[in-house]
Amino acid sequence: MTTPRQQLADELLRRFAAALRSGQLYSKSHPIIARNLELLTTAVQQLHEQAPTVVIGVVGDEIIVDDVPVARADALGGLIRRLKQISIERITIERGVSREEVATLLEAVTAMEIKAGEETAPFPALKHIRVGRVTVQERVESDAADMAAFRRMYNQAVTVAETVWDSAKSEGQPDPNAARAMIDGLAQAVSQNRTALLALATLKDYDNYTFTHMVNVSILTMGQARALGIDGSLLREFGLAGLMHDIGKVKTPLEVLNKPGRLTDEEFVVMRRHVVDGAEILRATPEIPTLAPVVAFEHHLRLDGTGYPFGVKRSALNVCTMLCSIADVFDAMRSQRKYQDAQPTDRILEVLKHQDGAQFDNRLVRRFVQLVGIYPAGNLVRLNTGETAVVTKIYAPDPHRPRVKVVLDRTGARVDFPYEVNLWEQNGEGHANAIVAPLDSAAVGIDALSLL
Repeated sequence: MTTPRQQLADELLRRFAAALRSGQLYSKSHPIIARNLELLTTAVQQLHEQAPTVVIGVVGDEIIVDDVPVARADALGGLIRRLKQISIERITIERGVSREEVATLLEAVTAMEIKAGEETAPFPALKHIRVGRVTVQERVESDAADMAAFRRMYNQAVTVAETVWDSAKSEGQPDPNAARAMIDGLAQAVSQNRTALLALATLKDYDNYTFTHMVNVSILTMGQARALGIDGSLLREFGLAGLMHDIGKVKTPLEVLNKPGRLTDEEFVVMRRHVVDGAEILRATPEIPTLAPVVAFEHHLRLDGTGYPFGVKRSALNVCTMLCSIADVFDAMRSQRKYQDAQPTDRILEVLKHQDGAQFDNRLVRRFVQLVGIYPAGNLVRLNTGETAVVTKIYAPDPHRPRVKVVLDRTGARVDFPYEVNLWEQNGEGHANAIVAPLDSAAVGIDALSLL
C-alpha cells in the first residue's frame, strides 16, 4: 500500500521531470515554465512539512527520494539520464528553499553541458540546495581500499568540526550547512566502508581532543546505527546529533573545560551545565533536526535514573541518545589527554559491560562490542605465536579473535607477503589463534591503517 510520503515523493519526481522537459522545450518566458516551477516548489514544500531535508538520489538506473522507493521509476528515465549525464547523483534540498533557488536548480540541470575529457562544470552555489557530484563519489569508491582517502575525509571532518564549534562560540549558533555537508560524506562512507572509518575513530593518537571527539562520536554513533539497519536521512540525523552532543561546552569556561586534573564540586556544577546549554543552542539554530537538542540534553542521563541533569526522569531514552552515550564514554576513555591516560579497549568495554542493563542498554552494549571488537580494526597486535599483525576485521561471535594480517614474523622481521588469518578458525598447536597484547604502531614503526 502506498504511503502518503511515497505519494509525495512520486509527485516531487514527476514534477521535477515535467519541469525539466518544459525547460528543454520552451523559452524561459513561456507560461508553462512558470507553472511547472510553481508545482515543483509546492511538491518540495509538502515534503518539507514532514522532514527538514529532502534528498533526491540516483542509484544506478533508479531514483529515490530519501529512502522512499519510487512507484513509477520507469516513467522517469529522462530525468535519471539527464542527472547522470551531468554527473549529479544527489540533490539535497533544505527547508526554507525559495522559488528562485528551485528555478536556478532547474536552469542549471537543463543547461549544463559536460564534454568528454573535461572537468566537471561547477554548480551554482545555493543556500538551501546542495548537489553531490559523481566525480567526488567515484574518487571515494575507487580509493576504498586506500586508507589515505579516508584519512583525508577524517581530517577534513575534524576541520569542519572546528568551524562548527567556532561559529557556535562566536555567533551563538553552529553552522548547520557546514555540519550537514560533512555528515553527508561521513554517512555515505559509513555505509560504504564502516570498518575503515571506525578504525580512524578508534585511534587514540590525535592531538585536538575537542574536535576529534566530536567527529569520533559522530562516526561511532552512525556505525552503531548502521549496524541496527538505520540508513539514509535518519542515519545522517544520528550523525549530526553525535557531532553536536557536546556543543554546549562552548559556554563552559576554558579553565574548567581544560583543567588538567579532577574538577571540584563547584566546577562540576559548571561543567554539567553544558547539556542544558547545548540543547538551548541547538533548539535556537534554524534547520537543525529536533533529534540533535534531545541528544545534547540527554547524553549524560542513564537508564537507571543516574547521570545529569539532576532531577530529570525519563521512562526511556531516545535510541540515538543511548548510542551516542556509549560512543561518548568509549571515545573519552580511549583518548589520551593531559589529565588522563588512554585506556585499552578491553578495559573500556569491561566498564561498559559492568553497567550492562543498569546505565546502558545491555543489547546495545553487546552490539557495540561486536562492532568495534576487543581489538578494533586498524590496531597492531602481538599474536600467541610471537608474530605481529594488524586487525583487519572484527568477528562478531568472538570479538577476542578477529581476522588479522600478519606483517612481522616471530623474529620481528618484515613478512615479504603479508597474509591474513582468521583467528577464530585456528585451533592447532603452533598456529596463531589468539592475541596476547595490543601494540603501539608508532613504537613498532608500522602504519597499521595502511594495511587495512
